[in-house]
Amino acid sequence: MESTPEEQLRAIEQGEAAPYIRYPPTPWWYSPAVGAWAAAFVGAWAWWRVNGPLFIGALVVLIVLEGVFIGWLRRRHGALPWPGHGRPPAEIASVWRGYAAGYVVVAAAVAVSWWLGGVPAGAAVAFVTVTAGLALYERRYAQAAARVRERLR
Repeated sequence: MESTPEEQLRAIEQGEAAPYIRYPPTPWWYSPAVGAWAAAFVGAWAWWRVNGPLFIGALVVLIVLEGVFIGWLRRRHGALPWPGHGRPPAEIASVWRGYAAGYVVVAAAVAVSWWLGGVPAGAAVAFVTVTAGLALYERRYAQAAARVRERLR
């Protein structure tokens, strides 16, 4: 049986969208874990002038943890759509732009709180804003993926 050009176009769109819409939800602990990592990263800077080797060691541990975590995500998700890479459906591209804007807002909030309140304040703001921001991103991503699935039905 032959298909129409419209059916063929829809099949192509479904195939292109598949890595973005068949994206399993992250576990409940994902956002707080990344928030804790961000807080630890800010907190490590407390040792910058006090103990250089301790600071470098903390950064190495945090970077290794990040690599392990990203490796786990890639294995879990298969194709790992990453903001800024690939050509996602328009609904998801919009969420990615929101992610980028949120990243700038979070970085600014952490920097200002760190400057005004020191490393502990910066670490606390990093934990709260990264955790909340990622949870919001995950929810919006899931909603966008559902809209894409519905549109490509």
